[in-house]
Amino acid sequence: MARLFGTDGVRGLANRDLTAPLVMDLSVAAARVLGEQGAFKGHRPLAVVGRDPRASGEFLEAAVVAGLASSGVDVLRLGVLPTPAVAHLTHQLDADLGVMLSASHNPAPDNGIKFFDRSGHKLPDELEDRIEARLGEVWDPPTGAGVGRVREAHGAVEQYVAHLLSTVPVSLDGLRVVVDCANGASSDVAPEALRRAGAEVITIGTAPDGLNINAGCGSTHLEALQKAVREHGADAGIANDGDADRCLAVTGSGEIVDGDQIMAILALDLREAGALAADTVVATVMSNLGFKLAMRAAGITVVETAVGDRYVLEAMKEGGFGFGGEQSGHVIMLEHATTGDGVLTGLHLLAAMVRSGRPLDELAKVMTRLPQVLINVRDVDKNRAKTSPELAAAVSAAEADLGDTGRVLIRPSGTEPMVRVMVEAASESQAQSVAEHLAGVVRTALA
Repeated sequence: MARLFGTDGVRGLANRDLTAPLVMDLSVAAARVLGEQGAFKGHRPLAVVGRDPRASGEFLEAAVVAGLASSGVDVLRLGVLPTPAVAHLTHQLDADLGVMLSASHNPAPDNGIKFFDRSGHKLPDELEDRIEARLGEVWDPPTGAGVGRVREAHGAVEQYVAHLLSTVPVSLDGLRVVVDCANGASSDVAPEALRRAGAEVITIGTAPDGLNINAGCGSTHLEALQKAVREHGADAGIANDGDADRCLAVTGSGEIVDGDQIMAILALDLREAGALAADTVVATVMSNLGFKLAMRAAGITVVETAVGDRYVLEAMKEGGFGFGGEQSGHVIMLEHATTGDGVLTGLHLLAAMVRSGRPLDELAKVMTRLPQVLINVRDVDKNRAKTSPELAAAVSAAEADLGDTGRVLIRPSGTEPMVRVMVEAASESQAQSVAEHLAGVVRTALA
């Protein structure tokens, strides 16, 4: 059987794949596994629970709370907050466990659950495997005073915004910014943080109704942000995804600034301030070759990992590095956050503009993106993507044709039932042609 946990927790169609009984069972198993390894020793355990504004989050939150409280864990309900806010508050409030309900950039019918340890980091694979192995076990639950108590958190938004503002090195006074919150978890937090940092703020995608999250807005649909930036004559646009662990940007002329460009800008800004540990950035195999070439030219080392911000974070911790991220807009600034934080990233990107005195379009020219085509092939057996001889032969042939001017990456999605085909080449037409050919091979070989 395929592993239940993906690269970012357990995710699926809410009330079909991700049901209330499953979420409750996962919460019980998590409490039991952490309890047995001594995480709660000597004190009454506390968990914090947050969610994005999806409609399904309401009943799934109830299931999480029931599971934890029935396991003897006190629960503090944070309500609707970004994923990085839940991670931060898990540590800040001295909780033993953090739980976030979100499917991030996925459409509204999906949802997911992820767990954080008391330091605010995602649980390691080994602990997730132990939780998964305990699902459905018969156990002896506590009774009477042993059951967990549930209460609402007060001031969680303010506490998180104050933390964000404490990290910003300069005032953003004089900047006009459009922020698109994807009708998601940052709809209150991001505008408030930007305004209090000094920026003039125009908002879009800040009216969540439980069903419109990521719908034609946010970091996965930048058209609305591009239009708004031009219409309002803004200096920049900032886009989050549904749970605000991602940030993409738009220049004053409406050009997209992706995660690689944001990382390049911030890496140079951090080094200028003497704050880039070991002059090193951690990035994934999905980062554009142009990013790596730009960092090499600047004398900055790039450490490469598998796709997933958890793997970026692992490499950062192992190597003692403080900065890393993904092309998708997950950017981790370990001095300030334990996971990708879209609001934090946006604030620091704007601060880099202020500190340099240069517009975003000029800063983004630090790197030249090689043409890159990504095709998502759905409804195939993604588990055979790494073992298919037919696919391996096609990839080898494509790599031989591209030579040193491009590269191929085939990988199964960690969160969705699809295989991603990525091709970089010297020209857009060559990248498109090779990607379409390989996508066809994926469809036939993995059908």
